[in-house]
Amino acid sequence: MSLEFLLTSLVVVLLPGTGVIYTLAIGLGRGFKASIAAAFGCTLGIVPAALASIIGLAALLHTSALAFQVLKYLGVVYLFYMAWKILKDDTVMEVSENKSQSGYRRIAVTGTLLNVLNPKLSLFFLAFLPQFISPTAANATASLIWLAVVFMVMTFLVFVLYGAFAAYARDYVIRRPSVMQWIKRSFAGTFGFLGAKLAVSN
Repeated sequence: MSLEFLLTSLVVVLLPGTGVIYTLAIGLGRGFKASIAAAFGCTLGIVPAALASIIGLAALLHTSALAFQVLKYLGVVYLFYMAWKILKDDTVMEVSENKSQSGYRRIAVTGTLLNVLNPKLSLFFLAFLPQFISPTAANATASLIWLAVVFMVMTFLVFVLYGAFAAYARDYVIRRPSVMQWIKRSFAGTFGFLGAKLAVSN
């Protein structure tokens, strides 16, 4: 594993995307432990994309316009749904002390779906991972799996840090309901923007 891979992966993970926005939203609304569940779910959602790129299924999305479009629009619908849910459902970013495992499970499942329904993630892995595998590698599959695992661990750790930052700012938000409303609209708008951006992608 090269330093170039680690640095490139870190940059990719740090860039704000649906997973980062979701983890921040949960950290602000539900606290640090809930943000860990969000980070875990988002990381788990990488598994199908990583496996698809490793076994070659991502090539289908690359060559089949229909397959890509179907998954793309499922992702678009889900992102718009998340935008609507943040605005209309007070439980999504509810500032509460709800610590039930079922609540954490629901948070993790939502995070997982955000990444599973993103076809660009599969294409990213298809283009990204092979760049760091030597053509003369004895076992390329094992090397790809190892790189995917490292990328996922890095994703989880960075997202946990994002969640910790959001949870730290939570006390400030709790004392200012108007700030929370502004943040909710911002997150909803971001999900809507990401959904629109995915809708026009090729």
